Formats: sequence, C-alpha cells, structure tokens
Amino acid sequence: MTETPLGLSQTPAHARALPPLRVAVAGLGAVGLKIVEALDGGLDGCVLTAVSARDKAAAADRLSALTHPVPVVDIAELEPLADLVVECAPAALLPAIVEPFLRAGKTAVVLSSGALLANEGLVATARAHGGQIVVPTGALLGLDAVTAAAEGEIRAVRMVTRKPVRGLVGAPYLVENNIAIEDITGPLRIFHGTPREAAIGFPANLNVAVALSLAGIGPDRTTLEIWADPALERNTHRIEVEADSATFTMAIENIPTDNPKTGRITALSVLAYLRKLRAPLRVGS
Repeated sequence: MTETPLGLSQTPAHARALPPLRVAVAGLGAVGLKIVEALDGGLDGCVLTAVSARDKAAAADRLSALTHPVPVVDIAELEPLADLVVECAPAALLPAIVEPFLRAGKTAVVLSSGALLANEGLVATARAHGGQIVVPTGALLGLDAVTAAAEGEIRAVRMVTRKPVRGLVGAPYLVENNIAIEDITGPLRIFHGTPREAAIGFPANLNVAVALSLAGIGPDRTTLEIWADPALERNTHRIEVEADSATFTMAIENIPTDNPKTGRITALSVLAYLRKLRAPLRVGS
C-alpha cells in the first residue's frame, strides 16, 4: 500500500486488477467455433472456461487443438462454470441456455435475438435478479445510431434484406405458404411485414431485423421486406431511419460463413463486445 498526498491509502494498480471474466460458449457451429478459437488465442480480460454442444464427442474432437482445453458439458452445467454465456445455438434452446445465467445475476449474450420475442419473460427474469441480456450488433451496422435516435422520437424504420437463395431455402414461412425459390431466375420478394412476423417465419435468418427493432421502435412498428436473389453471394441489408434527431440510411453486405444463413461479422461483433468489457478505452455506446 502507498500513501496519497492526503494521507489516504492507495492500492497499487496491479493489485486492483480484476480477475478475467469467465466465458462459456453454447453452440459450436461456425459462429461459436470462431468465438472459442479467438478466446483460446487470448482476449484481454476474458478467459474461455466451458463449451456446450449437442454432440459432445464431436465437439471435443473439434476442440482438440485448443491451447487451453476446456470441458464440453451439457447446457444445464454451464452456469456454475462462467460469468457470461454466449448463446450460438438453435433458437429453441435459448431459454435453457440463458435463464440460469440471468437467475444468477449474470450476463447472456444472445445471437438468437428473434427467439427473445417468444420468450419475453427472460427480460423480467433479468430485471428481477440483476442479470443482463445483451444483443450484439451482429451482422447489422448502425445500432448505436438507432439506439441514440430512440432517446428522442423515431418516426419510421424500414429494412430491406436481400439474400442468396441457398440461405433462405427451407424457411418455415416459405414451406407453409408453398413458396418455391430454388429455381427462380431473378429477384423475388418473398415477405413483407414486421420483424415479429419474420422471427416466426424465418427463425434462422432474421435475427438482424429483430435486433434493429429492439434498438428502435419495436418489432411491430418496424417494416421489413425480404428478397431472394439468385445473383447474390452475400447477405445484404438496407435500413432507413426517420427520427426527430436525424434521418439516415445504412447498407451492408455480409460475407457468409460456411453456414449461408450467418455472416462472418457476427462472431467478430461478439468478440468486439467482449473486448470492450475490460478495455481502458471504449469506443461506441
């Protein structure tokens, strides 16, 4: 201990350093694996402590090259092993992954944000127990601007999503409405509605639209179009926002992972969030 000019004890900086945040990753697809590998390679302030996957034997094999091996466990075993969980799993597993962390007053980073609309009680659970649900920027730019505009009045938010055909085939909305897109030769609008409706009809595709709506004027007032385009190789999103503070338009083309439904930038946005948690300089709200 040292004395300040006022005679007060001051703890040396190295003694005040916080222990690393223990991170668990639930789901080991293209996004989950990227996050796991980055954490294993070293990310200041964070340490990977556990992974959950449906096929534990296959997951253990995929993780065999990690420098710092971690256990592969069932979802129910994750919470005691970590301070924060990153959910990268099928949307149906969201409550089982997230709720134990929220009840323990911990943080859950949710990529299946569309599933939050069907599990709104999780927000109440977080509020009651001091936990937090984080929806990262993911494959969408400009959420900082939208959340800032929402502090004032947003009059309208419109989003147009265009995707390669292979990234949309099999979506429940297409199956239920007998919409065949496998052989289309030009762009085809396959949906016009709200993010709430899209979260049901396209559960693996439109988490970005739900994130946009949660940042802005909600899943029932945001308008959304989805187009299938056989000429595209990338997922593209165009967003228009009209507010009392600003009017702005954003566009992004996301390079997909091995899973055509997911962009590479999704995992990177999670890593950027984790890096901010203990960073001495944080840029962006």
